[in-house]
Order: sequence, then C-alpha cells, then structure tokens
Amino acid sequence: MESDSTTIVNSGLFVDPHAPDQKTDSERKLLRRIDWRLLPILGILYALALVDRTNISIARVVGMDEDLGLSVGTRFSIVVGVYFIPYTLFQLPSNLLLRKVSPRKLVSLCVISWGTAQLVMGFATSWKVVAFLRAVLGAMEAGFFPSVVYIISTWYTRHEVQTRLAIFYVVAILIGGFSAFLAYAISLLSGKLGIAGWAWIFIIEGAVTVAFGIIGWFLLPGFPDQNEFLSPDDTAIVLDRVQNDRGDSLPDVLTRKKLVDAFDWRVAAYAFMFLCATISTYSVGFFVTLILRGLGWSVSASLLLSAPPFVFAGISVVAVSRLSDFYRQRAIFIAAQTAVSILGWSLTGFAPSGVWRYAGLFLSNAGSSGTVIGILAYSSNNIVSHSKRAIVSSVIVSAGGIGGLLASYIFTEASAPRYVPGITVTIVSQGFLLLVLCATTVFFHRQNAWAIRNSAQLEGHPGFMYTL
Repeated sequence: MESDSTTIVNSGLFVDPHAPDQKTDSERKLLRRIDWRLLPILGILYALALVDRTNISIARVVGMDEDLGLSVGTRFSIVVGVYFIPYTLFQLPSNLLLRKVSPRKLVSLCVISWGTAQLVMGFATSWKVVAFLRAVLGAMEAGFFPSVVYIISTWYTRHEVQTRLAIFYVVAILIGGFSAFLAYAISLLSGKLGIAGWAWIFIIEGAVTVAFGIIGWFLLPGFPDQNEFLSPDDTAIVLDRVQNDRGDSLPDVLTRKKLVDAFDWRVAAYAFMFLCATISTYSVGFFVTLILRGLGWSVSASLLLSAPPFVFAGISVVAVSRLSDFYRQRAIFIAAQTAVSILGWSLTGFAPSGVWRYAGLFLSNAGSSGTVIGILAYSSNNIVSHSKRAIVSSVIVSAGGIGGLLASYIFTEASAPRYVPGITVTIVSQGFLLLVLCATTVFFHRQNAWAIRNSAQLEGHPGFMYTL
C-alpha cells in the first residue's frame, strides 16, 4: 500500500498547487473532444428547461396577470408551485430507467414532451389550465437534470467533474439570464393572429424546445461504455481513467438491497444542503423581475436589468469550480459561496439604497448558483458505483424540487414589493446549509484518518478517500 502521505495527496486531503498536471497531451485532447460532445448540447437543453419553468413570471408581468387573474389570492403561488410536485416525485424512477431506455431516447423524449406542454400553455384560457400544464411540465422535466448530472459524472474523474458541471450549468444560466429580455421582445407580438403577447412567449419558446428535443435525439451522448463517437481505444482510456480514480467505470446491477442501502444519512445531508441552495436559486429565478419592479423600474428596464446578475453568476461559477477542482477541495468553496449568498440576500432585503439592493442580486445569484454545482460535485465525488450514483443524483435533485416549491410560497403577494419574509427564510436556510456541511466534512475527515491509520478501505475501493 502507498505511504500515508502519498495516500493523502492522491485522495484530495492535501494537494500541492504546484504539482505537475498528470494528464498526457493525448488525454487532454481526448477530454476536450468529450467536453465538446457533451457539454454544449446538454447546456442548451438545460437552459431551455430553466427558461420554460421560470418564464411564467415574465408572462405574468407582460399581461398574463390581467387576462387570467393570477394575482388573485394565492393563484400565482399555486401555478408556480404545482410544477415541483411531479418534478420531485418522478426523478428517481426516471433515473432508474436511464440505462434500460438509453440517455438519448429518454432525455430527448422528455425535452419534446415538456416543450409540447409549454407550447400548449400559450392557448390556456384560465389559470387552472395553466396550473395543470405546469404540472405536466414538471413531470416531463423530472428526468432531465438528474440524468444529466449522472451522465456527466460517469465520464470524468472526481476532480474533473465540478468544472464540467459548471460549464454545462453556466451555458444554461447565461441563456436563462437573457431569456427575460427575449421573452419581453416576443411579447411585443401581442395581437398578431389575435394572440396575446404573453401567450406568444409560451408558443415560441415551446416550439424552440421541441425543435431542440428532436436535434437531441441525434446528438445526445450516452454512457462511456455505450458511446458511439469514440474509437474503442479512446473508450478504453476513458474507462481506465475512471476505474483508477474511483473503481466504477462499468455499471453494476441494481438490487433491492443496494436501493435500500443507498438511503443513508449522508444522502439525506446532501439532499438537505441542495434543498437549501435551490431555495435561493429559485427565489432569484422566479422573483428577480418582480423584485426589480418593486425597486421602481419599468417593465422593460426590469427585464433588461435581470440579465447582468446571471452573467456575473456564470463567470463566478466557472472560476470557483476551476479552483475547487484544482485544489481538490469542495467544502471550503461551498461554505464561501453560501456566505456570499447570505450577504447578497441581506443587501437585497434590508439595504436602504436601491443600488445596494440590486447589487445584492448579483451576490445571491452567484453564491447560490455556485453552491448548487459545488454540492453536486461534493456528493458525486463521495459515491462509488453506478447504481448508487443513479439513486443519489435523483434524490438530491428531487430535494431541489422541494426547494423550488418552498421558494414559490415564501415570496407572497402580501409581502411585495420588499418580500422580507421570503428573503429572511432564504437567509436562514443558508445558515442551516452551513451547519450540515460542517457535519459532513468533519465526518469525512475522521473516516479518512481512520482508513489511513488502519490501512482500511472506504466504499470498498482500495485507495479511495472522501473528498472534503
């Protein structure tokens, strides 16, 4: 067995930042090829998912409110929140089907289906119909995000994953950031063919989603051992890299015992942290335009000003993820970004100046977006086996659906335009995230130390150490 110091370096407990890159030129070239094959198409499809689930708030601002009476009572919260019920319930079954159906078929069918639901929403004549279609949207989108996280994690070693997740995610949030202004531009079609401007948003954006779902049928990647775009030699290199890193390059058979054993307290901890992080991200996504309207900006100005916080978040997420992968540390970066999110929401909720409240949106968006990616990488790094990866990724993302459901109800009409109760709940949730993060990190540190002292194996794989 390797010496203790070597084991620690290779496990991520300590890394010399000046250590030479161990990848060969051929490996780097192969990784770039995989990156270009996976990340752009997955990022675009996730961007469409984000746009389709959050454009309800833009449609509301440009006339849907008046036509369908969304401001009455809790109707808007119901319309927003009902999406997350099927979105949460259907993620695990969908991920368990992924290998049997194949990623290309399952994911592209999900995209085409939710795009169709989005398009039909443009012809809704009551808020109840919109609520029903939002539930359909949630059911169809349920299988997408956990599948993508699962797929990406199977292609890369543990300390390459976060950067890839960040790039995929940033493509989505950058497109999503400008989607508000694009939706406003689409709404200017109001009256064409007798259709309201808000309805055109759903019709056009839904049609675009369907089109990309069809494209995805031909472009979406599968798992490494099933891929059709690499040569057998290149595929062997990919599988060997993953096998040497964590010992699960090939799928294992899912059994009832594995399904039960996967649900331990660590999974609950990851899920709770992700829930807290998504309360913040969904709060920004659903309510940034309404918060800006509350600051006194016009509709067009509010939509335009909603984009810069997403651009800033995109730059921040990639930069921090690169650092996290380089130093092979997760918890310290998650904690720092959570603190940034708390600072941002504190400014938005309680600063007297409108300028500082707007600046807070930059920080809360950047911090919470980075935390989402960090938690996904943190959990992925500390899991071994395909079956557990499929289960855990879906459970964690399902918890994010609960976070979205909570976000849709804590920002109430009665608390507009400052939304102080919702912002307060969001800040408190970030504090709980930090507490759970501290507990898991201490546990992993002690487990690593125990394994070194006793020359023992963790997760049944020789040399495996938990990433802190």
